[in-house]
Amino acid sequence: MDILETKGLKKYYGEGESLVKALDNVNLKIRQGEFVSIVGTSGSGKSTLLHMLGGLDYPTEGSVTVDGKDISALKEDALAIFRRRKIGFVFQSYNLVPVLNVYENVVFPIQLDGNQVDEKYIDSIIKTLGLESKVNSLPSQLSGGQQQRVAIARALAAKPAIILADEPTGNLDSATSQDVLGLLKVTARKFEQTIVMITHNEEIAQLADRMIRIEDGKITVGGSRE
Repeated sequence: MDILETKGLKKYYGEGESLVKALDNVNLKIRQGEFVSIVGTSGSGKSTLLHMLGGLDYPTEGSVTVDGKDISALKEDALAIFRRRKIGFVFQSYNLVPVLNVYENVVFPIQLDGNQVDEKYIDSIIKTLGLESKVNSLPSQLSGGQQQRVAIARALAAKPAIILADEPTGNLDSATSQDVLGLLKVTARKFEQTIVMITHNEEIAQLADRMIRIEDGKITVGGSRE
């Protein structure tokens, strides 16, 4: 089953001689449970693509379907609700709430939506990511690697349809990057999650099940499954 699909996806900025085709007719399918990396140099369009997949911006043309819903057709309020419930984000800068402890950060999106916290499930995520001893710690008391683990736990907590990771190891050293990516893969498999990861790092990208390359707003490698 395809959990995510784009058709004829375009994102243009400017017009005439100033026209920039950040995304130019991108067609993409990602199956449920896949761990996919999207790799490209700076300015290739990979971050713009992530914004489209996550409903953080609207396309100029084309569609983005997540879990059977065309999110490019949703109005802003409906899109915000869909994002909160169906899409988990892991950012390079962690984006943790500094005044909340680890546990509170993990369950924050669930509580924001007014839903009941599945404590058994949350405890399982925290244990899998090795955060049991840190549940009462504030983000400022954690290392970069630990903060990114909390961000992964938070992304998993609401049981989203997909998780989008934007350069998740960008602020980490090489050893910690391998550790975090390994945990991301383990948790994705354990909790049957679909992950789409944006990176400029070829070595990191190759850890995924499938690697997609984007250049000048077009997918050049890996857009369709073999």
